Parts: sequence; C-alpha cells; structure tokens
Amino acid sequence: MNKYEVDIYWSAEDAAYVAEAPELPGCLAHGATREEALANAQEAIRLWVETAEEFGDPVPEPRGRLVSL
Repeated sequence: MNKYEVDIYWSAEDAAYVAEAPELPGCLAHGATREEALANAQEAIRLWVETAEEFGDPVPEPRGRLVSL
C-alpha cells in the first residue's frame, strides 16, 4: 500500500467512482465501486511513480494528511 492521499468521489458524467491522487498530477482511476476505484488508483499510482523514475522526473514525497482531534 502506498502512502499517497487518494480522493474518491462519484462522477455522474462518467457513471463511476473516480479516485484521484492529488499529489501526482494527472494520476486518477475509476471503478464501478469505491473499492474498485481505490484498487485501480493504487495501480495507477504505482505506474505513475515507475514511469517518473524511468524518465528521471521528480517523484513527490507523500505529504500525509493533517487530522484534527
């Protein structure tokens, strides 16, 4: 499991859940369920990082998320 934040939301236009990794520009995936969208996003993140490394592009460090208690 990676440490990048993933936002999941319903897209009526696409009739699917969309999962987006906001720290990795253009990295998003979709699925029929939230779980499927998240699994597809994990694969998209892996491929995004591999491709960036292959081409010598910078890979952002995961920011994490501040949680208020």
